[in-house]
Amino acid sequence: MRMKRVFVVYSVLLLLVQFWLGEAETFSVDGKVLVLDESNFDSAIASFDHILVDFYAPWCGHCKRLSPELDAAAPVLATLKEPIIIAKVDADKHTRLAKKYDVDAYPTILLFNHGVPTEYRGPRKADLLVRYLKKFSASDVSILDSDSAVNMFVEEAGTFFPIYIGFGLNSSVLEKFGIKYKKNAWFSVAKDFSEDLMVLHDFDKIPALVSLNPQYNERNTFYGPFEEDFLEDFVRQNLIPLAVPVSYETLKLMKADGRKIVLTIVEDEDEETTRELIKLLKAAASANRDLIFGYVGVKQMEEFAENFDIDTKLPKMVIWDKSDDYLSVVDSETIEGEDQGTQITKFLEGYREGRTIKKTFSGPSLMRFIHRSFDIRMVYIIVFVVAVLMLIQTFSKGGDEYQSVPNQVQTDHAISSVSEAENNEYKPGDKED
Repeated sequence: MRMKRVFVVYSVLLLLVQFWLGEAETFSVDGKVLVLDESNFDSAIASFDHILVDFYAPWCGHCKRLSPELDAAAPVLATLKEPIIIAKVDADKHTRLAKKYDVDAYPTILLFNHGVPTEYRGPRKADLLVRYLKKFSASDVSILDSDSAVNMFVEEAGTFFPIYIGFGLNSSVLEKFGIKYKKNAWFSVAKDFSEDLMVLHDFDKIPALVSLNPQYNERNTFYGPFEEDFLEDFVRQNLIPLAVPVSYETLKLMKADGRKIVLTIVEDEDEETTRELIKLLKAAASANRDLIFGYVGVKQMEEFAENFDIDTKLPKMVIWDKSDDYLSVVDSETIEGEDQGTQITKFLEGYREGRTIKKTFSGPSLMRFIHRSFDIRMVYIIVFVVAVLMLIQTFSKGGDEYQSVPNQVQTDHAISSVSEAENNEYKPGDKED
């Protein structure tokens, strides 16, 4: 009798285990966008090395435009050697998940690499999104065995990340950097190549490490010594172009770099005079690799630029160590005039000789600019507060006061304005609160 009871208990436990295993969700790599919620989110993240999750809201215009792009990208990314899965979460419905990952605007896109989330800030068009994300599932160091393989590698890498190609190098030399800088650059080793390829990439002896930055049309070559410290200096310096425009993304790169910044403030980055100035900055940067040369337009990032006393005549140059302080060089506060090349040289000489004055930011710290998401959030908050105050004021006057209701013309105009705004092309960082 006792044995019978033990057998019954064992059978029940076995059935429960089988039931639980049968109910556990399994995910297939079929090229479709996964729909996740609290019940299967952790399981999905654990099931894939690379998974891109779109936290969206059904009413969000940007989310609606993003959805078909993700649908188009999903089947392509699923066919990679290391598949990248695309998933989505209705953050408006599954608020606990949204809160867990600090989702406070839509869409918020997180890329989970081996379970570790980072916010995706790349392009949102399907073809560009695929090209951008391929970086994360690629080999740490790709082995290229012909001219055509090198050319194809460069073409498929695109313009989003710098490219490093070791000619005549062993892959083990670059392995550490391929892992450390995987999020920031492509790494490869060419095992077999012709003299024509050497001419194309502008190097005349091997071994050589060539860096390409297609976005800024820059190329640099390193001939050694191929020791870890020297190699890393070259890799790190070439992650950033010779003259880098300041943005929220490039600020992160500059913050991670140990070098001080020669920052040039101009009225407008797109003016012809600024483009000529950038050429001079690149030449100065090439001769002063211990410094980062950046530039920012007041028109493009006024709130950031005004921290450096833009009441002075522009363009002007300062030395900035990414803290809330910066250095002004005596007698070189402005580089206004025709011979800007000479003025840049004079500015650098003054800095090297210590003829500087320490000044303090006149506004928010660097960390605000790096970690803030978008200025539009502040606008929404201000509008919301004003609306609430107006509502309170209206009710405080009593209920007898006449209140207007938008007429049909006003309503149609409002709807038309909203539709026009939603139809405009949106940028990778666009979100709605």
